[in-house]
Amino acid sequence: MSKTTLLATDRPFDQPCPIRDVLDRIGDQWSILVLDALEGGTKRFNELMRALGDISKQMLSQTLKRLEEDGFVRRTVYPEVPPRVEYDLTPLGHSFLVPMKGLVTWADEHHRHVCEARREYKGIVPR
Repeated sequence: MSKTTLLATDRPFDQPCPIRDVLDRIGDQWSILVLDALEGGTKRFNELMRALGDISKQMLSQTLKRLEEDGFVRRTVYPEVPPRVEYDLTPLGHSFLVPMKGLVTWADEHHRHVCEARREYKGIVPR
């Protein structure tokens, strides 16, 4: 029996598990917060920096590039001096807001319970 070699172009997806592939990308420390900040509409880079507070310029830039690469965010450059760059959600980004908001709401409602479980696991008794 002969072996068949799969070429990268023969596969419909880059990763064998589509769930892990997508969740790994949007489940990082900043992506959901960036998407949430863009829910209100188009923003410039510095507006996003102010909205997020404690993100570095490098990390925001990297996060925006990944979200643009995955089709969640659109980057528009205007031919002005100095160039004006704006970011907004694509239709795919808007479609992700519904499940994302459910996750954010759940995290907000259960954060106290998660923190208590962590303390209990570590043997820290609440005062």
